[in-house]
Amino acid sequence: MTNFVEEYTDIGKKSGMILKELNIINFKNIAEANLAFTGGFNCFVGNNGVGKTNILDAIYHLSMCKSYFNLPDLQNIRHQEPFFVIQGKYLRKEEEVAIYCGIKRGQKKIFKKNQKAYEKLSEHIGLLPLVMISPEDVSLIDGGSEERRRLIDGIISQCNRNYLHRLIRYNKALVQRNSLLKSAAGKRLDPEMLGIWDEQLAESGELIRQERITFLKEFREVFQRYYELLSLGREQVQLDYRPSVKEGDLLAALQAAMERDRLLTYTTVGIHRDDLSLNLEGYPVKKIGSQGQKKTFLIALKLAQYDWLYRMNGLKPLLLLDDIFDKLDTDRVRQIVSIVGGEMFGQVFLTDTNRGHIDDILHTQGGDYKLFAVDHGEIL
Repeated sequence: MTNFVEEYTDIGKKSGMILKELNIINFKNIAEANLAFTGGFNCFVGNNGVGKTNILDAIYHLSMCKSYFNLPDLQNIRHQEPFFVIQGKYLRKEEEVAIYCGIKRGQKKIFKKNQKAYEKLSEHIGLLPLVMISPEDVSLIDGGSEERRRLIDGIISQCNRNYLHRLIRYNKALVQRNSLLKSAAGKRLDPEMLGIWDEQLAESGELIRQERITFLKEFREVFQRYYELLSLGREQVQLDYRPSVKEGDLLAALQAAMERDRLLTYTTVGIHRDDLSLNLEGYPVKKIGSQGQKKTFLIALKLAQYDWLYRMNGLKPLLLLDDIFDKLDTDRVRQIVSIVGGEMFGQVFLTDTNRGHIDDILHTQGGDYKLFAVDHGEIL
């Protein structure tokens, strides 16, 4: 482990980024909160269901323009209130950046950087890199392929603006093609109009798939090294991309699937059907992994994501750890604490119901920290 950490000591001294202040009004169960943070560990302690995760989700919202849990914006507004507002003040490469996010019922979300509104939310993605680890991440293993594609797309999009734009174009064309298929149900389908969307899907889709495959070739090595650290070398893991269509055949596959798509009224082939296989010792971790092994797998994935974003952007992302120590043995907890307390990592936000875990972390990392008590939406 020492060699691995020492390899990144110089990287860890590069320019960083910290969230200095967070102001919340009517976000989920938090009526109002005004918080100042340290550049080290910021720890939130409290029982389950009191609002600790909501604080992390507010921070995530300021980086990614949405909830980590894919909730519609209106569901993030506190019950019976007309709006929510989240504001953050950051220090990014020695430049102060103020971010504002607000929404009122019946109105469009407003997102601003230094008091200037974005025309498109996609313009903001990547400015404030962030990685969040949550119990909800188990859906990456146990859920459908959409969850795993979202992981890959989220990582690449934070450091490749062209990829994000291609992904947006692909998804828009997919919506239009599906709309055409539904409107033509029981009627004649216009093959020329369908062909327009087929060409757009094929053009963007081939580029997206190549980006995913290229990314994964390098990313899997970083992931394997983090998993080896966390598991103390006990197990071997693999990540493999599983395309639904052979390379270069996307347009032909779309054309060949026209009759089937017309009957089903949706697009059955394309990069929106690709998947990522997650294996442990050569077998799907979903089938053979214990709860602890699955959690180790997910944490290694997210720490590798952090590493990757740092390499690509030259900025230490914010690291959000939501109740990650449950179901892990003592050795794996110690490894996580040792890694995230090292030079490689910057500002950390951590939630836990167990004050003992927090004390162990603070004792081990020995740097700056703040401790917050959370109780039913109130933060002390």
